[in-house]
Amino acid sequence: MTDLGPVAWPPAPIRTERLVLRAPEARDRAAFIELLTSPEVHTYLGGSRPRDEIERAMPGAPKPWPGNFVVDLDGAMIGQLVLRRATEHLCPAAAGKVDLGYLFLPEAWGHGYAAEACAAVLDWFADALPGEPVVLATQTANTRSMRLAEKLGFTEVELFEAYGAEQWLGMWSPLTPPG
Repeated sequence: MTDLGPVAWPPAPIRTERLVLRAPEARDRAAFIELLTSPEVHTYLGGSRPRDEIERAMPGAPKPWPGNFVVDLDGAMIGQLVLRRATEHLCPAAAGKVDLGYLFLPEAWGHGYAAEACAAVLDWFADALPGEPVVLATQTANTRSMRLAEKLGFTEVELFEAYGAEQWLGMWSPLTPPG
């Protein structure tokens, strides 16, 4: 049992036309460090963390944990998708629901990889936990994430203030096909 319920972890790798979504491996360490320290990646996430802090916190292979997918393109990590139970700190409307998060290296932006990977994970999730909705929160200023949420079929639940900025909370239900 994981915080995703009775889902066995890790699942078999999920393959799309261009990507493989899989559990983290030792070879992904440098890409994880880059994701967590990139100022561009963290523009709307409160800022990046210092490289030395991340390197100390991750001395070896990234630890696999339920809901954490590496996005792999041609054998190299280009991003990360995370499904986890949201807590009330996000906002009360999200508490207890599964939250979709994603980070991609800047060189992977603009190629449709995030949409392809997120759609594949949502399809997998709909099969693994039928009927369970997924939430996604992003700053309204993050136009790329707002477009992606709309493309994936998330509908607005509420706007709220957090981290000094306006946030958008959307919900996706496997019972409601994208419009």
